Amino acid sequence: MKLLIRIFISLFFLTSTVNAAEFGLAFEWGNLKLCTSGNPNKVDNPIFTLTNVPEGTKTLQFRMKDKQSPYNHGGGKVEYTGQTTIEPGAFKYKSPCPPNGKHTYVWTVTAKNEKKKKIGKAKAQKKYPE
Repeated sequence: MKLLIRIFISLFFLTSTVNAAEFGLAFEWGNLKLCTSGNPNKVDNPIFTLTNVPEGTKTLQFRMKDKQSPYNHGGGKVEYTGQTTIEPGAFKYKSPCPPNGKHTYVWTVTAKNEKKKKIGKAKAQKKYPE
């Protein structure tokens, strides 16, 4: 019985440690020109900050979607070389441009290995305009 308790406690702490190192994404719109017409502009990507990128990552695939509209804003692919920041200009996408008020936009980044297999995914969201 004591052995089972020790195994359970060990698994609990191991799981807690793994969750603490979860793949993370944050972003800032940066110098994005205000757009509220419903007609997005083709612009440089926002500033992305990455944390705990999965080991073995070779490429990062970014996509942005509007939670209030089915419009797909696109995204881009970036070669991963260990960087924690993706600066504007890495790719172009269709800017946020809600026609009525604020919308919530979600960026998803998918980490892929050299065989192009998905090995991690992270999301971040913000309202626009802020």
